[in-house]
Amino acid sequence: MATQTLEFKEPAARASVLSAAADEELREVHGEKMVLNIGPSHPSTHGVLRVLIELDGETITKAMPEVGYLHRGDEKIAENMTYTQFIPYTDRLDYLAPLANNVAYALAVEKLLGIDGKLPPRCQYIRMICCEMARISAHLLGLGAFAMDVGAMTVFLHTFTEREKIYNLCESLTGARFTTSYTRIGGLSRDLPPGWIDQLKKFLSEVIVNLDETETLLTRNRIFVDRTRDVGIISRTLAIDYAISGPNLRASGVDYDVRKAQPYLCYRDLEFDVPVGSVGDCYDRYLVRMEEMRQSVRILHQCIAKLPGGPDNRGGEPVNVADGKTVLPPKQKVMTRMEELIHQFMLVTQGVNAPAGEIYFGAENPKGELGFYINSRGGGTPHRLKIRAPSFVNLGILPAILPGHMMSDMVAILGSIDFVMGECDR
Repeated sequence: MATQTLEFKEPAARASVLSAAADEELREVHGEKMVLNIGPSHPSTHGVLRVLIELDGETITKAMPEVGYLHRGDEKIAENMTYTQFIPYTDRLDYLAPLANNVAYALAVEKLLGIDGKLPPRCQYIRMICCEMARISAHLLGLGAFAMDVGAMTVFLHTFTEREKIYNLCESLTGARFTTSYTRIGGLSRDLPPGWIDQLKKFLSEVIVNLDETETLLTRNRIFVDRTRDVGIISRTLAIDYAISGPNLRASGVDYDVRKAQPYLCYRDLEFDVPVGSVGDCYDRYLVRMEEMRQSVRILHQCIAKLPGGPDNRGGEPVNVADGKTVLPPKQKVMTRMEELIHQFMLVTQGVNAPAGEIYFGAENPKGELGFYINSRGGGTPHRLKIRAPSFVNLGILPAILPGHMMSDMVAILGSIDFVMGECDR
């Protein structure tokens, strides 16, 4: 009787090319070096990030990040949805800044449709308000978690207090605190509610005080400075070679901000400075984000001052483009006129009719440049959609900067890069 041999193999879901390459490299490790697995369930990895490191004592000699534990196939899902139906999925990218994700995606689709230059001024200013609120919110959590990782628990409580106020503003504006889905192709789902601008002004006056307190706790704190200064240095050349973007790029001395280099919405009409670091270490990345929040407050004050009147005011601006084939018509007209009824039926069932072609649009999000590449063959759904996720790109530099640092430095470096795995894995 023939005997049967059983072979035990690793499940296909985990047998990635990266894992195979990492295992092959680790087989060559000799001597006293130790291999340590950090994550994917570890508080300092800020989500399901796995970093396989090789240690010589306490010093990291090799680091191999592995991503993909949270992969949801957003880009493939987009091929089976209308452009409007995909908006809620953008909330789940950098889920610390859903409003900014909504705006970036809507601008990409509007560029494909050729209506990006037709957005009403009030819509553009409200979108900029959303983006800068999202930037402050994301940086508050990022800095709070970064500080807590290196031992400053009080800072996290300070930043979370202000972030809760932003959530209250989001809930009042969009009806949701976390997954906002606020923008629409060609405009917004609704205008600002009464009294909302006054609430925003109150928040801006309070968050500046909180930022001052946070800087008092951290900027000259001996422990924080020792844990972050000259740690995780990303040189200017290295940052460019690895396509780093956002605050991590500017902390390395590269003066590049999409809002300045390729202005969108009404950013060209606003005055704000782009903070740039000089060393590119963890401390510089902290300082850049602190100053970015102050500049966002400055931008928000200008947006409030320049915001055109709403449609409820006499002669006020609308918040959607005047195109019934792109934006859902008013409900009153849908119920009383045949043309508007047909437009609504077509938009809901088939989606906006996009022309054939391909476009790329990148926006300056809190983590860096969030880009959308859309390939269209016409109709209401994209043929292909590719997301340039800044967190994914920024994490690619870990093998280059982690070696040579102590094990404890890795926590500070990961916190200073400020990534979100929902955006990284998409």
